[in-house]
Amino acid sequence: MENQLKRTMKLHQLVLFGVAYLTPMIAYTIYGVISAASHGVEAGAFAFAVFAMLFTALSYGHMAKAYPVAGSTYTYTRKAINEKLGVLAGWIVLLGYIFFPMAIWLIGASYFNAAIPGIPSWAWLIFFIVVTSLINIRGVELGSKVNSVLVGLQVVIIIAFLIFSIKAVTEGTGQGTLASFDPFYNPDISFNYIVAGAAASCYCFLGFDALTTFTEDAIDPEKNIPRAIILTLISCGLIFIVVAYVTHLVHPSFAYDNVDNAAYEIARQIAPSVFGGVFLVGTIAGQFAAGLSAQASGARLLYAMGRDGVLPKKFFGVLNAKTKTPVYAICLTGVVALLAIFLDVTSATSYINFGGFIAYTFVNMSVIGHYFVRSKERGLKGFILYLVLPLIGAIMCIYMLIHLEKIAIILGIAWTIAGCIYVLILTKGLKQDPPEMSIDG
Repeated sequence: MENQLKRTMKLHQLVLFGVAYLTPMIAYTIYGVISAASHGVEAGAFAFAVFAMLFTALSYGHMAKAYPVAGSTYTYTRKAINEKLGVLAGWIVLLGYIFFPMAIWLIGASYFNAAIPGIPSWAWLIFFIVVTSLINIRGVELGSKVNSVLVGLQVVIIIAFLIFSIKAVTEGTGQGTLASFDPFYNPDISFNYIVAGAAASCYCFLGFDALTTFTEDAIDPEKNIPRAIILTLISCGLIFIVVAYVTHLVHPSFAYDNVDNAAYEIARQIAPSVFGGVFLVGTIAGQFAAGLSAQASGARLLYAMGRDGVLPKKFFGVLNAKTKTPVYAICLTGVVALLAIFLDVTSATSYINFGGFIAYTFVNMSVIGHYFVRSKERGLKGFILYLVLPLIGAIMCIYMLIHLEKIAIILGIAWTIAGCIYVLILTKGLKQDPPEMSIDG
């Protein structure tokens, strides 16, 4: 069919896109923020986040099997729970999908500016947007190849950082021992701080769910999408935990000159000066890889909503005849990201976790709605898989959401209210169902 994405992505390509989206080096990028939030229990915060996200990852896998089309949370909620609520879910999810690439490119631009102060951040921002957009317009096959290189570079730099850290610890730096439980638990630190650190660390995990937006690009999506989601979450979760554990050992205190550059500060202390430059290159490469995947998945969500007519169909619901990519949606995400010229990293990222946790809650509830309520799979297996586990996932998402900063919650609620108004207008006061394209269309 003409209005259909091209299926080219295999399991390993999906996992690479997921890992690139999560960005292995992001644990270093915001390590100081997580360290401060958790009061030095960084590995424990990451471990709690992985445990909490695992329930939601299972739910995404279930829903990808039930509805193997692009759209993610938006599609799942409107199909499994309610049409109007699905549109609201899609609106809330847009918060993260649109602001995430903006935040990623903004972080990358700030690192470039730190390396080459003579070129302003806004110029680097435009560079990121233009190059990433051109690659995504060409299609996911090219994006997969670029991501393979960038993910490989990040892994090499992470290994080098770990080696330097371990060497420093064995020579007496930091805790002076490689065996310690302190990074996971400190009896003097309230559990609320660990949860706060986990809530902050969920910024690192936003991306495993984005794989569902590639359902129509994937080969055998019913099997490969759920597998890719779990593999991506576990792979990156283990990387983040190991990074946090070793980094804590070399620097047990959660006091830094600048929490935004904590890992770079540590790198300069434990490694030769040349590694600081290499570390900076790896961080920038990680941001580029993440921006590539974030923009691609965000554009596919816009495409799914446009194809359904929830957003203007002639603009959002159109694929390029040659590349089979949503070119207009990709370009729009790039244009919106130009707003980052007037923002700082904190402002750009303040919405993201709120949108993520709400989206995850909707997906967990969608599993209950589709399998347990509508399909009536209520035996012992169904009771556990389709009621208990997703309910735990939803509760844990809400639990971490209330531990976010107040500004994120306030701004998120404001966006949600705007979404409610949009749904009322779209459905003429809830009297009509929102427009929709057939799943098979």
